[in-house]
Amino acid sequence: MSGRLIDARVSQRLFFGVSALLFSVSAAVTVVGGASMSAMGEMPMPGGWTMSMAWMRMCGQTWPGVAASFLGMWVVMMVAMMLPSLVPLLWRYREAVGGTGEARLGWLTVLVGAGYFFVWAAFGMAVFPLGAALAALEMELPALARAVPLTTGVIVLIAGALQFTAWKARRLACCRCEAPGRCRELSALPADAATAWRHGLRLGLHCNACCAGLTMILLVAGVMDLRVMAAVTAAITVERLAPRGERMARVIGGGIAGAGVLLMVRAVVGLG
Repeated sequence: MSGRLIDARVSQRLFFGVSALLFSVSAAVTVVGGASMSAMGEMPMPGGWTMSMAWMRMCGQTWPGVAASFLGMWVVMMVAMMLPSLVPLLWRYREAVGGTGEARLGWLTVLVGAGYFFVWAAFGMAVFPLGAALAALEMELPALARAVPLTTGVIVLIAGALQFTAWKARRLACCRCEAPGRCRELSALPADAATAWRHGLRLGLHCNACCAGLTMILLVAGVMDLRVMAAVTAAITVERLAPRGERMARVIGGGIAGAGVLLMVRAVVGLG
C-alpha cells in the first residue's frame, strides 16, 4: 500500500515537473520570438495604427516559409498560453485511466496533449492566410486601413459581450470538468492510443470554442504582442481555474467590453 502511494507521488511530481519545464521552455521561446518580432518594427498605417510584421513577407522569404514560421511560433505560443489551464485536465485524464503502468500512462498523456494542440495548430493554419490576405488589402486600400482602429474596438466589445452569454457558460463548464466522476467524457475512458488522441481533439475543440472571444482579441490587438498574450493567458487561466469560473468570466468580460468602448472612442476621436 505504501509502495503504491510512493509511486503515485513520484508519478505526480514527474508529471507536474515535466509540465513546468515545457511551460518554461515555450514561454521563453515565445518571449524571444515576440522580442525578435518587435525588433523588426511595425508598419505605420493610415488611421494611426501599426501593422505587425507577422502577416508580411520579408525580403528573400517565400510565402510557404512565412506560413511555416508563423505556424511554428503560433504553436509554441499556444503551448505557453494554454498549458496552465490544460495541465489540470491532463491530470484528471491520468486519474481516469490510471493503473495502466507509468510508461504507458505517460505516452497516453502525450497523445492527449498532442491532439489538443493539433486543434490549435489547425486553427493557426486557417488564420494565417486570412490574416495575410487582409493585411495585403489594408496596404492597398487606405480607406480600409483607416477603419481598422474602430473595427478593432467593435470586435473587442463583442468579445467582452460574449463572456456574458449562456453559450460561453456552457463551453466554460466543459473546460472546468472538476472531477472524473462528474465529467461524462472521463467516465470509463479506455486506456488506448486512439481514445487518447480523440480525447485530446475533443478538449482542443471545447477549448477553442470557449476561447473564441479571447482569441479574437489576440488576433486583432496584437498576435505577437507580449502584453496582449500575457493578458489573454491570464484571463483564460483565471476563468478556467479560479473558483466560480462563470462569475470570473463575466468580470473579465466587463473589463474587455470597457476596453472595447475605449478603443472605439479613441478611434472616433482620431477620425475626427
